[in-house]
Amino acid sequence: MADRRRWAVLAVGMLAMAAACTFQYGLPYLIPAFRAEGLTLAQAGLLAAAPTAGLLFTLIAWGAAADRWGERRVLAIGLGAAGAILLAGITAGGLRALAACFFLAGAAGAATHASSGRLILGWFAARERGLAMGLRQTAQPLGVALAALVLPSLGRREAFAFLGAFCLVAAVLVIAFVRDPAAPVAPDALPPGTPYRTPVLWRIHAASALLIVPQFTVATFALVFLVDAHGWDPAAAGRLLAAGQIIGALGRLAVGWWSDRTGSRMRPMRQVALGTAVVLAVLAAGAGTGLAIPALLLAGVLAVSPNGLAFTAVAEYAGRSWAGRALGIQNTAQNIVATATPPAMAALIATTGYGPGFAAAIAFPLVAAAVMPTRTESAPERAPSARANSPGRR
Repeated sequence: MADRRRWAVLAVGMLAMAAACTFQYGLPYLIPAFRAEGLTLAQAGLLAAAPTAGLLFTLIAWGAAADRWGERRVLAIGLGAAGAILLAGITAGGLRALAACFFLAGAAGAATHASSGRLILGWFAARERGLAMGLRQTAQPLGVALAALVLPSLGRREAFAFLGAFCLVAAVLVIAFVRDPAAPVAPDALPPGTPYRTPVLWRIHAASALLIVPQFTVATFALVFLVDAHGWDPAAAGRLLAAGQIIGALGRLAVGWWSDRTGSRMRPMRQVALGTAVVLAVLAAGAGTGLAIPALLLAGVLAVSPNGLAFTAVAEYAGRSWAGRALGIQNTAQNIVATATPPAMAALIATTGYGPGFAAAIAFPLVAAAVMPTRTESAPERAPSARANSPGRR
């Protein structure tokens, strides 16, 4: 029964994260609807960015709440609040009201990012946690894919209704099916103090934030690169890149499974980072040739593949008592870099061209590989977590 329950908990956690990601990262697909209501492109872009801004303000706080009160309660409250705010936004009018609605919904929906990852730490043993976290990480591209399929055909008010209802349904499923895992050990048996006393977690945060640069460089400019530099039809380029997203999601699962088999998170992550640097070099050198197309696809797949490994390593090292806060810090660092990368790379590419722009991204996975703490992987949490592998109701 416990074996079936943990997979049900994972499935509902994935759905919860997908519901949040659909509006947090999928609003660019509503830009035509915003434009049809008279907003400029810049104003529509501001609305599309508002949920991410709200997310940055509350990730760590939601993680601390999950550490204190448990994952189920935090997931249900966050998703329920996000859904209610989005439904209230149906009647919102004006740029400021819409931006405030998306900002507050993003801030509430941030609960899913810390809590859904923390559930995996408690319900899954170390030997299968990489695969489980890889599955959880596929929720983001699936949420964005759902936004791409649904939102362009809806008006703004219908989109608010869909997004709000999706979050509320996910909140109900969390209440019905998610149970907090049993506490791993008595509180006085946990390692005392903060896991941030050593540099290990800081190094994992830094390495995964650095790997966001090639990921968002490729994701942001792949379509326009194919259209501008290689003359592709936008629709055909979109289909090719959608296939790449699916392969990238499968890559996350494969890398997670690989880490479970090797008993290491950082070593596979380092190898993928070095592979990303090599493929970026090929892409930069051959930007004007036919070699750029497969290199672009492979770079996109490799760049997203190790994301789940970093989250797994952070949760394991931090331990159940700190995992929510640590995952909040992890998400915050990645989202800050994700926000800064597109405008910085756009300015560089506009000045130097695509080849030098892709070349500039090579340094980031190389530095990330150097920063990763591969020699300290047998770390604090592997001990408490290993003692915690008998899930049950808290």
